[in-house]
This record gives sequence, structure tokens and C-alpha cells, in this order.
Amino acid sequence: MKRLLILLLAAAGATSCEGQTNTTVVAGNTTEPDRRFAELPKPQSGEAVATFASGCYWCAEHVFESLKGVRTVVSGHAGGTVANPTYEQVGRGGTGHAEAVQVYYDPKLISYPTLLRVFFVQHDPTTLNRQGPDEGPEYRSVAFYRTPQEKQQIEAEIKRVNESGRYPTRIVTQVVPFKAFYPAERYHQDYFVKHPTDPYIRTVSTPRYQKFAKEFPELLKPGA
Repeated sequence: MKRLLILLLAAAGATSCEGQTNTTVVAGNTTEPDRRFAELPKPQSGEAVATFASGCYWCAEHVFESLKGVRTVVSGHAGGTVANPTYEQVGRGGTGHAEAVQVYYDPKLISYPTLLRVFFVQHDPTTLNRQGPDEGPEYRSVAFYRTPQEKQQIEAEIKRVNESGRYPTRIVTQVVPFKAFYPAERYHQDYFVKHPTDPYIRTVSTPRYQKFAKEFPELLKPGA
């Protein structure tokens, strides 16, 4: 019954990140998604890692992966207390995690402050526990820092954006030390690219990506 309800909502153009993940629809056929956890890559020589939470990770992953200097991005969960949580556990609450992305990048090609600029533009950092149609603490805005310098850079960017008047209200993004990142199930990875006709991707993620791409065309990889 639950699966049928999800399919009916999708057919009607449902726009909820949560409502689209229990079943994968491919060419009209219903198939179970791959519930194995994705592998967490190791940083390559000279590579740095950044972790951000900005609502549903389907779009955030594609945004950061489209940047020149970024090798790969993994969707997952961070900021909670439960090791290796499933998507369903995080959605039910109690784990403390937020949907997050882990960005592997070359600091010689793209700087951490530039990633912060992108982070604060590609989502609304002024809405508490909500991004678009997705509501709950798992969709909160978080910038995780690994060093005191990163913490200072995050706080400086928040100050700059608040003073710029870009948003009508002040930023509520949490600035917290990075502790652990747990990759989500494999079917969440590259979801934006693999499921362009998904109702949520078409109506929520794609407009969000297009808005970002229009503002930062000089940062995009060729063909992104």
C-alpha cells in the first residue's frame, strides 16, 4: 500500500525528497533500490575535503560536482550520534543527522572560500530546518569545519552575506566541528543525473541547480 501511494504521488507530480526514495521507477517498471551503503573515497594526494548540509542532497551533490576543481561528491549524513544510519532512520528522527554532501576538491583549483560562496547561494540558509518542500531537522543548514581557519572563513562568509542584504532575514546555518560523515545508500548517489524525470528533480532540484549555474557560470566544468 505504501509503495502504491508513493507511485501515485509521483505520477501526480509530488515534490518531496522524502516521498521519492522508497521505490525507484525505471521506464515504467518498479524496482527496489540498492540499499547497500556507498563507498567513502579516500582523499587523493594534495586533495582537501569539505562537508556541507543544505537540504536534500540530491541537488547539492550535483551542484558541487559540477564545479571545476571538484573530483567527486558523496551524498550522506553528518552531525548526528548514530553510526552508519540508513536514510529511513534519519527521516524518522532521533539520529541527529542532517542530509549532507562530502566534497573532494583540489585547493589549487578551487578554494574553500569559493565553496562557501557556492554553499550559501545554492540553498536558502535562512530557513530553519527546512529547504523548499522538505521540512525537518535532517534538512537543516550546516557548515562543518575541520580547522580553526575554516571556522573563521565560514563565519566571515556568513557576516558578508548578512551584510550584503542578499536575503531578507539572517542566516541560521549551524557552524559546527566536523566529526564523522556516513555515506548514504548507493541509490542516492548521482540521483540528479540518473533520474532527470523524477518529479522532485524536475520541479525542485533542477530549478535550484539552474539558479546556481546562472550565478556562477565561470566556476562550472565544461558541459555542466
